[in-house]
Amino acid sequence: MASLPPSNPAATLPSASSAIDFLSICHRLKTTKRTGWVRRDVKNPESIADHMHRMGLMALIAPDAPGVDRNKCVKMAIVHDIAEAIVGDICPDDGIPKEEKSRREQEALDRMCNVLGGGSTAKEVADLWMEYEANSSPEAKLVKDLDKVEMILQALEYENEQGKDLDEFFQSTAGKFQTETGKAWAAEIVSRRKKN
Repeated sequence: MASLPPSNPAATLPSASSAIDFLSICHRLKTTKRTGWVRRDVKNPESIADHMHRMGLMALIAPDAPGVDRNKCVKMAIVHDIAEAIVGDICPDDGIPKEEKSRREQEALDRMCNVLGGGSTAKEVADLWMEYEANSSPEAKLVKDLDKVEMILQALEYENEQGKDLDEFFQSTAGKFQTETGKAWAAEIVSRRKKN
């Protein structure tokens, strides 16, 4: 039996004001450069939004896999680093314990969802983010892999364009892929790196 629509569907959607406030916070994703590249003196490093955008494209073109909803993966890729609009791009070498990083990001996500006005849209954003963080679904596993694949593809591009040695990024992901797509795409990137 189909569920009935809410009596006031507009009550679950963010107001125009809330949406613009939320998107204004998200602007920082476009202007904040990824910390790992900045610390390695990469010229014109990608922003957090650049990284999230290509992950969304990756999810869109990923091969179908049993039990994986690619549309959900696209959405998850778009929100997976959204809390970084407030906390910034915290890297493992920042010395911040994983639990503290998670606490800060959860607090930022809660704040952003409150700005969004609560409701079903804010809940969807929060649920997607939490599912990704917990690595608790086939979609989260694929998007976690795409996060690493995007990073090593970007590393390869910076190596080729700028003559950098970014081997540490390849080493940090080696053997950590959970899905067939992640393993295949990472192997292709590594193979192309060896040819250069």
